[in-house]
This record gives sequence, C-alpha cells and structure tokens, in this order.
Amino acid sequence: MTAVAVAVPLVWLAWLVLIDWVPMFPLNDLSGANVKGRALATAINYPFPLLIAAGVALHRTWSLAAATVLCLLVMAGHVRSWWLPYFGTATDEQRELYRREYSRTWKVLPTAGRAVVIDVQHMVVGVLSLLMLATTIVVTLTA
Repeated sequence: MTAVAVAVPLVWLAWLVLIDWVPMFPLNDLSGANVKGRALATAINYPFPLLIAAGVALHRTWSLAAATVLCLLVMAGHVRSWWLPYFGTATDEQRELYRREYSRTWKVLPTAGRAVVIDVQHMVVGVLSLLMLATTIVVTLTA
C-alpha cells in the first residue's frame, strides 16, 4: 500500500501538469489562461504532491502525519476552489477566473443558475485528491 500511496500524488501531479500546460480543448481551455497566473499556481500547487509522496516514502511517524496534513490542505483547497463556489459562495475573483478559463470546458454537473461549475478536469483532480488522502491515511494508520 505504501507504493500506491507514493504513486498517487505523483499521478495527481502529472494530471495537473497535463491540464495546466497541454491544450486539450474542451477538456481544458488554455486560450484565455494567464501564463503568469498558471506559473504562480504551479509554484503553489506542485510542491504539495512531491512533499506528500516524500513523506509517505520516508515512512516515519512525523512524515506520515505531515503528509496527511498536506493531503487535508489539498482537499480543503479543492473544496474551497470548486465545491463551495458551485453551491453559491463564489467570489467575484472566482467568477471571473471561471468565466475566462473554465466556462467552455466539459461539465457533467448542472450549470443552470450556477456562477461556477466544477468541470471534468477538476473532478478528476478531486477524485485523485480523495484517493491521495485515503491512501495516505491507510498507510499512516497501519504504520
């Protein structure tokens, strides 16, 4: 299970790199994306899975606890960025980012009456985030 818990954050990272930098419309829409903004998101987001994978691989009590906390932060960020706005708490900044970068991407959830709707690319991020959290917790509890 440790190998899986190390691999999942790396898959999560690979998915982020793919959707952030490789144009695959309508899965993602990089036409209106601000490269400076994407570079900033890269600097903020990409270290998380590397630190989580390293913490799990090190397999010490403190490193597993740190990896679990980082997974919780990733999940909290995902919920704050996508699910809370979907249910009506979107900020003006979130609405503008959505309009510019995500309004034309694939969605499976209802869009009517929603300022921000989580798209397929970010649903995959959410599933991978949950899987990352679950595998990290399992390894932590069985250490």
